[in-house]
Amino acid sequence: MPTTDSYGQGIQLASLTDAPDTPAAIKALADGIIPRGTLRFASASARGATLVGASAPVDGMMTLLQDVKRLDVRLNGAWVAVSTGSSAWTTISLASGFTQNGNSNGTLQYRLLNISGEESLQFRGAVARASWPGTPAGAYVINSTALPTAVRPQTLRTVLIPCSDVASDRIALKLDVQTDGYLQVFGTGSTVKPPWIGFNGVTVSL
Repeated sequence: MPTTDSYGQGIQLASLTDAPDTPAAIKALADGIIPRGTLRFASASARGATLVGASAPVDGMMTLLQDVKRLDVRLNGAWVAVSTGSSAWTTISLASGFTQNGNSNGTLQYRLLNISGEESLQFRGAVARASWPGTPAGAYVINSTALPTAVRPQTLRTVLIPCSDVASDRIALKLDVQTDGYLQVFGTGSTVKPPWIGFNGVTVSL
């Protein structure tokens, strides 16, 4: 009769009194160990297509999704992200009129974060603007290229961001992180022409 492992994980181990069946013993060991390790899949869709039927996911399973470099754990019948890759910073291409390193705060960049199991988008750096129209528009899109789909929020995210008080009646503007991947700043006008706009520490939920 098979015995179980001494770590209390319920892994079936062949005993000397069992009838010889090497393939069955190997399969039982693999079936016990593999679900308890970190399973690797090309994507969430590949994981969903593989973990079905007798191999359906159970609480405690852990997977690595290679396309988004994300570690997930199965809790209460759902996949919860516990880690996201190396979170490398990526530079944002700017729209015409804006330049990098406003107020010597560095290049405007973003990275993907995981905070308590929730994916988030974080920014750092600042943009500069040497000149504004006589009467600026009330809103400007900052980036020339949309952020990748993987870091676009599911709904509009609106936050406050700082700006210079030089040539500006305001020290904060409104930032919309849009679902289409564009960053739009609101609040500029005839008396609001800041030479720099900051993004350091801005984090929004995806």
